[in-house]
Amino acid sequence: MRITYPSIDKLLDEVDSRYSLSVLAAKRAGELEAGKPGALDNYHNLKPVGQALEEIAAGKVTIDADPHGEADE
Repeated sequence: MRITYPSIDKLLDEVDSRYSLSVLAAKRAGELEAGKPGALDNYHNLKPVGQALEEIAAGKVTIDADPHGEADE
C-alpha cells in the first residue's frame, strides 16, 4: 500500500523528520480513534492514520516542542 494523499513531500514540509512524522501521526490517529474531534471539515481518508496525516499536511496538528510548558532559562 502506498500513501498518495497527502504526499510525503508535503508532510515533511510540516515536520522536521520522518521519525517525527510517524510519531505525530500515530499519536494523533490514536486520539481520533479514541473519539477526539477531527481538525478538518472533510477528509479524503476514512481511517484515522490517513486522517491524521491530512491534518498534519494542513498544518492543523503540530509537535509541541516543550510538552511540559517549561521555558529555557
